[in-house]
Amino acid sequence: MKNKLISAVESSGLKKEVPQFDIGDSVEVSLRILEGEKERTQVFAGLVISRKGEGMREMFTVRRVVQSEGVERTFPLNSPKIAKIEVKRSGKVRRAKLYYLRDRVGKEATRLRERKRKVIAPTTPAANTASNPPAPPTAQ
Repeated sequence: MKNKLISAVESSGLKKEVPQFDIGDSVEVSLRILEGEKERTQVFAGLVISRKGEGMREMFTVRRVVQSEGVERTFPLNSPKIAKIEVKRSGKVRRAKLYYLRDRVGKEATRLRERKRKVIAPTTPAANTASNPPAPPTAQ
């Protein structure tokens, strides 16, 4: 169990908007890159093969293949250098870590079944009655 003081300090540094993604998802991570005085955004797209840690120490590893060479990069989830994380595709996996993909090449390295996510629209009773008034009864 964490110390209350440590968890209070960590909670102040956590990002507010972190997208929901899991192992096996294809993501695009937009990074802020400083080149001298200029700042630009660079995108690293690939497959999430691991997540580890919790709170401020949470990290995730993204793997992609560039010119038939595998490239892996580990990012801190709450880093200020990460501009955004965009989930492109959700993969259905039965493992917590996908390190076995390191030995696969070509199409077999990206062959994961797609997971269908349920999109839950936020609804409140007050919002439903205000935007959609009940229909008047029809006489027959």
